Amino acid sequence: MIRILIADDHAIVRAGLKQFIADQADMEVAAEASTGAETIAAVRARDFDVVLLDISMPDKNGIDTLKTLKHVKPELPILMLSAYAEDQYAVNLLRAGAAGYLNKEAASTQLVGAIRTVVHGRKYVSPSLAQILADGVSGDADRPLHAELSQREFQIFYKLAAGASVSKIAEELFLSVKTVSTYRARILEKMQMTSNADLTYYAVKNNLID
Repeated sequence: MIRILIADDHAIVRAGLKQFIADQADMEVAAEASTGAETIAAVRARDFDVVLLDISMPDKNGIDTLKTLKHVKPELPILMLSAYAEDQYAVNLLRAGAAGYLNKEAASTQLVGAIRTVVHGRKYVSPSLAQILADGVSGDADRPLHAELSQREFQIFYKLAAGASVSKIAEELFLSVKTVSTYRARILEKMQMTSNADLTYYAVKNNLID
């Protein structure tokens, strides 16, 4: 039996996912979580075969939660869920250790197939994401600026764009203020921007934050 943890702050989304999974004889929703902290606590306390993790959690965003979960249980496959298009987040999240990325609008068959794929130790890549990755390798794609950021740079970029201060980010990530400031400068340089306001405008324009 494939034991699944569903982590999403919307009860209606969790109910929909449970309904899809209930039709599968070899799958069960073993637990649910509505915040990043609850998700981490559940993974520390119990064994799961896969986690379905929403990228937009109310307390600790999905990017931070993903990195913590990979530290707690490195081998646990985590399938990221999001309402955002694959070209916005997928590549960065795969770099950060996600086993796959699935849009919430995906058909139930795609969800079930993705779960089976990651449980067997493989990455789940949809046909559209495969094309994005292939274009990136060949250099044919007009890659978004944030796709050039490293895992840590993207994590800090996301927080800066959402309005977090350098000191707050340093506290959350257990880094020095100087280190976060260095990352901020690097991010601005890579993205050819001059201020946090530029990062926020870019993130909203590209549907990375609401």
